[in-house]
Amino acid sequence: MSMIELSGLKELIESISRDRNLPRSAVQAAIREALLKGYERYRRAQNLERKQFDEEYFDNCDVQLDIEDEGFRVVATKTIVETVENSDHEISLEQVKDMGGEGAELGQEVVLDVTPSKKEEFGRMAAMQTKQVLAQKLRDQQRQMVQEEFQDLESSVLQARVLRFERQSVILAVSSNFGQPEVEAELPKREQLPNDNYRANATFKVYLKKVSQGQQRGPQLLVSRADAGLVVYLFANEVPEIEDEVVRIVAVAREANPPSRYVGPRTKIAVDTLDRDVDPVGACIGARGSRIQVVVNELRGEKIDVIRWSPDPATYIANALSPARVDEVRLMDPESRQTHVLVAEDQLSLAIGKEGQNVRLAARLTGWKIDIKDKVKYDREGEDTKFAAVRAQQSVEAYDAEEEYEEEEYEEEELGEAELEAQELKELEPMSEYEEDMEDLEDMDDEDAEEEAEENFDSSKRK
Repeated sequence: MSMIELSGLKELIESISRDRNLPRSAVQAAIREALLKGYERYRRAQNLERKQFDEEYFDNCDVQLDIEDEGFRVVATKTIVETVENSDHEISLEQVKDMGGEGAELGQEVVLDVTPSKKEEFGRMAAMQTKQVLAQKLRDQQRQMVQEEFQDLESSVLQARVLRFERQSVILAVSSNFGQPEVEAELPKREQLPNDNYRANATFKVYLKKVSQGQQRGPQLLVSRADAGLVVYLFANEVPEIEDEVVRIVAVAREANPPSRYVGPRTKIAVDTLDRDVDPVGACIGARGSRIQVVVNELRGEKIDVIRWSPDPATYIANALSPARVDEVRLMDPESRQTHVLVAEDQLSLAIGKEGQNVRLAARLTGWKIDIKDKVKYDREGEDTKFAAVRAQQSVEAYDAEEEYEEEEYEEEELGEAELEAQELKELEPMSEYEEDMEDLEDMDDEDAEEEAEENFDSSKRK
């Protein structure tokens, strides 16, 4: 079988495999596919018979690489037929026997060497096409491998190292921890922490938010330092009771990038336990704050409030507003989840927090709309009256909406019955002579209609 020489093929495969972190088999597959595209381009250029080549025309062709001798050949699978109509896909039984296939039969398939005889011309054109296609195929191979490697690691935490900066994003090197080489990940501006120092080769723990698919440019992995999942992981890693499922994290509310630069990042985390002998808050904080300090250091000084979850909404809301002391929690409208929290005057600013951060995080954590009120100035009767009026109005609106819905259903039902009754009456009504004649004409075919028309015309003339 003939072969086209590719000097340096072995070294090329090794270097691409090393530089792009791809296995040699993947590189060889990409080279074969690129060379096959080169062969297709050559055949289309040499199409003297003006054949129509569709996208699937060359599916029976393949490229065989000879790594040791550094070359390749093109082969095609052809069907043995009695009369050849397409020489690219078929071969006669006589030709097969002339090539030594004595036991061949009609309908069988044979693999034949179809490497072009004009090797220099084909080699030059194939090399041009291969260079363009190979780069794209290698990118596709690399993206597919990254996707397969990290798909199951979404919503987990990885160790990352700073590589470079692109616009406002930080490009990091991350590893799947399975002995695989590092790949690039993007940390956008919105996912960064304001207190982080992203200098070259600095290491961070990052939360893998998404593994992108498709052919987009740039890193496939989107990571975050601002996601609440990172806080959950850090606590689970530092608190054995969480890992042993003695203590559970019920909810997390995090504001890693506050709307104002005068407010620092802050997190509230609600924990609970079914073991009466375990203090879930104390377990997370640790002796003299040792456990929570590790988390705070990883998050570069972010303020973290650990509070006790409670099935009672009032108790839960009061805990969530820590460190402020709450005197009373009034659940004004449980349906719309609105509550008034009464505190002393000296606790107002603490409960609200700087630029409303404390109450904002407590609302996210509990799922209730929280209004902080001064206990002394609070008008209990007035607020009760206002909410009673609101609830009454909501009841009226709900009743009106239900009545309107029932009326619409009744009208549609009546309309349906009326249409059905009209249709039945129409079918029972006697037809006029004109309608009968028109119906009879519609039932006739064209020839019968013409004969009927001629007879009517003749009879009218005789009259």
